[in-house]
Parts: sequence; structure tokens; C-alpha cells
Amino acid sequence: MEMNIALLPGDGIGPEVIAQAVKVVNAVAKKFGHTIHFEEAPVGAAAIDLTGNPYPDETHEVCLRADAVLFGAIGDPKYDNDPKAKVRPEQGLLAMRKKLGLFANVRPTFTFPSLVHKSPLKLDRIEGVDLVFFRELTGGIYFGEPRGRNEQGTKAFDTNVYSKEEITRLARMGFEAAQKRRKLLTCVDKANVLATSRLWRETVQELAPEYPDVKVEYEFVDAVAMRLIQWPKAYDVLITENLFGDILTDEASVISGSMGLMPSASLGTDNKLFEPIHGSYPQAAGKDIANPLGTILSAAMMFEYAFDLREEAKAISDVVNKSLAEGIVTEDIAEGGKAYKTSEVGDWLAANI
Repeated sequence: MEMNIALLPGDGIGPEVIAQAVKVVNAVAKKFGHTIHFEEAPVGAAAIDLTGNPYPDETHEVCLRADAVLFGAIGDPKYDNDPKAKVRPEQGLLAMRKKLGLFANVRPTFTFPSLVHKSPLKLDRIEGVDLVFFRELTGGIYFGEPRGRNEQGTKAFDTNVYSKEEITRLARMGFEAAQKRRKLLTCVDKANVLATSRLWRETVQELAPEYPDVKVEYEFVDAVAMRLIQWPKAYDVLITENLFGDILTDEASVISGSMGLMPSASLGTDNKLFEPIHGSYPQAAGKDIANPLGTILSAAMMFEYAFDLREEAKAISDVVNKSLAEGIVTEDIAEGGKAYKTSEVGDWLAANI
């Protein structure tokens, strides 16, 4: 198969971890007889420095030409420390999601047998955890209008808006995923308080009869936040709105023992983007110490979700598990053993594909 992949390294450790994913993707292509064409483009602070725009039109065109987008990270301290900055790297991320129509963020949470002891939760709570969030990504309070402050600057306001169409398309993805898994779907909302959440719940209730093999549960977001820690194995597929999903998926990510290990996909009707869930980690940038496994596992998701190549995806997840079991890891999870450089981990994984 011939594949066109857009590379958006971004900021901080993004370029370093993307470079390792490229090594692994090339190794998979060689092993399975595929041809990969990469095209790189700037995004985030790197793009602001070059063009003044965190998501330039040229970068958008590169993404539209690609079959899939592999993305690193966005964020830079010089903007984080300037609350009055009119152009911010994160605006590029929101613009990218909106323009590419990436309405569904898919974030799995699972454990690695060799790392369960690193989780902050007890072994009986986390062993065998395998859940996935479907977070709506282009609606809600992050995009609703009006937003801003009053003239005096003493009040601020954001608007949370959802349409039935936005909810339906995300919920259908969740139902279809549940059918392929343990056939359990949890709708996460705040329907006792928010009108948008009541629309979410009503819409999911209307869809449920179309998926009679899926058991549907409805839970308030605060209850889910507690149960994710108390008993995460109770969940399989969870669907929720943008803000709730942003918070809960970060909470769920630490269950594995390291945020640097978790991949994600952002899916739309025509475009698909894959990225680790961690940030740009500017303190580690350029030091060759960042954990590349989240990005490499995102590449595995790319093979599965963008190209329906499950064997290739499994080859990556298997070699990642092998590296963890054999201690070929970066300093964040080395635990007193030898800490390998980011580039060394990438080399080892590519060689062992």
C-alpha cells in the first residue's frame, strides 16, 4: 500500500518524538511491503515564529493532501507566561481540529504488564484496565459564541453550545466501537444541571434502540471522575462532550503509570490525525530524554484507524511491550536501571520490528 503522511512535529519535544515514530513507521513499511511518503509542515509556536500564524494555510494544505496526519505537540513557555499574547500556539490546535473536521478524539487507556506497579492505583484496581474515551472535539464551550469580557474587564463569559447533529455523529462512533469491544457504552454528562447535557442524554437515548446489543449507562461527570479512580475496570467505551472529555482523559491517562505512554486519534469524516496525549514538555526539549512511546503507539493507531492495517498496528504494540519488559526505556520509567535516550529507544524499536 502507498501512504501519504503529513508530519507536524510542533513544539518542545514534538520533533524528537515524531522522529522516532518515523523510524518505526519506516520499519513497519519495509517489513510489510508498504511505501510511505512523508511531508512535514510547521504548527504551534514553531509556525508563529515562521509565519505569525499557529496553523498556516500551507500547513492545512499539507494535511488535506495526506491520508493521515502524525502530530507531535503544541506549546511554548514564552506564550504560557504571557496571558495577554494575542496569538497563542494552542489556537493552532483548535484551528486544526476545526478546519480538518476532527470531531472525535479517541483516547484509549490500558495498562502494560511490566509497568502496572508504576500506577498510582492499587494492582487489583488497574490490572487489565482497557477502556476508551470518545470525546467530542469541535463543539462545546471551547468554540461557543459569544465569549469574552465586559468592558470593565471584571466579568468573563464562555458559551457552551451543542447541536443534535454534533452529538449524534460522535455517539454513533462510540456505539460502533462498543459493538466491537465489551458492548458497554457510558454516556458522561451533567444532565441534572446543564441544558446541553440533557440534549446529550436525550440524543443517546434515541440512538440506543439502533444498537440493541450494547448496554448503555448514563453517569454524571463528577461520578465518573470518582469511579475512574475507584474502579476503572467498570468502564469500556465512554462518550462525552469536549470540556468533560478534556479533563477526564487526562485523569485516565495516569492510570497506566505514565502520561508519556498514551496515544490518541482525532477522527473526522475525511481526515484523521494521530498524536500522543502528552504536552510539549519544554523542559526536556533538545535533551534526547523524552519518552517517545506515546507517539509511536499513536502511529500504531494510525495504521489501524487510517489504513485498517491491524497486523501492522499489532507489530508496533508488540515491540513496545517488548521494550518495556526488557527495560529499553527513557528515564521517566527507568526506575534506577539504565535510562536510554529518546533516539536509542526509537532505534531499538525500529530494529526489533
